[in-house]
Amino acid sequence: MTTNDKGTALITGASSGIGAIYADRLAREGYDLVLVARSAGRLEELAKRISDTTGRAVRTITADLTHTQDLEWVEEALTTDARITMLVNNAGVGSTAHLLDLDIASIERMIALNVTALTRLARAAATAFVARGGGTIVNMGSILAVAPEVLNGGVYSGTKAYVLAFSQSLLHEFGDKSVRVQVVLPGATATGFWELSGTPVEALPSSIVMTADDAVDAALAGLKLGEFATFPSLPDIDDWNAFDKSRRALLPGLSRTTPAPRYGTGG
Repeated sequence: MTTNDKGTALITGASSGIGAIYADRLAREGYDLVLVARSAGRLEELAKRISDTTGRAVRTITADLTHTQDLEWVEEALTTDARITMLVNNAGVGSTAHLLDLDIASIERMIALNVTALTRLARAAATAFVARGGGTIVNMGSILAVAPEVLNGGVYSGTKAYVLAFSQSLLHEFGDKSVRVQVVLPGATATGFWELSGTPVEALPSSIVMTADDAVDAALAGLKLGEFATFPSLPDIDDWNAFDKSRRALLPGLSRTTPAPRYGTGG
């Protein structure tokens, strides 16, 4: 049982995998929880188990975040529950199919959940946290944000590139307003994601697959270290810092009055 009180963490995609592990770890750290997922039965089982083992208050919201009304319920919880101090934007869906093999409905659902829902919930959380004087937003990304060639299906990689860029923008906009922003970019992780995406995790080389427990523990350690971008398996964070520094070095030349000389336009 925990006695430290850190407020309440709202976690999406919380019924299994990474979301359920976040719920367990954060409860043990002293957070009460609001757990959000589509599966009411699994949510209730998880909520009871965590409440029984940690003594923390746990409530659930059964919601499909691709449905507007359900999404509005979660936004309302973020903006009206003054005890919420953390949002873990974990809900997501993916596919390993080639783009031409993806049906339009799957593409639209992926964008609705990975991009639209994540953006709206982060906006609601940022609005509330600024008003309350602080809070933490954790967005679940993927290494595909910087390595889209690794997996088939450009839509999923594109949504995760959006999560990284959006998180960078959040950091720029709210970093000086006591709002912590972290984007977590795991590699292949042993969760139900793979089965649902069309490729069993057993089909991947075991040397590249991390357990979900290790991925979440590394993400939380990165948050404590003050990292903005946490790559659970990247050996040296200086490699990311150098990558980001190179990106920033492009900025002075990205918008000018004349075309670059190499185009020979005479501008």
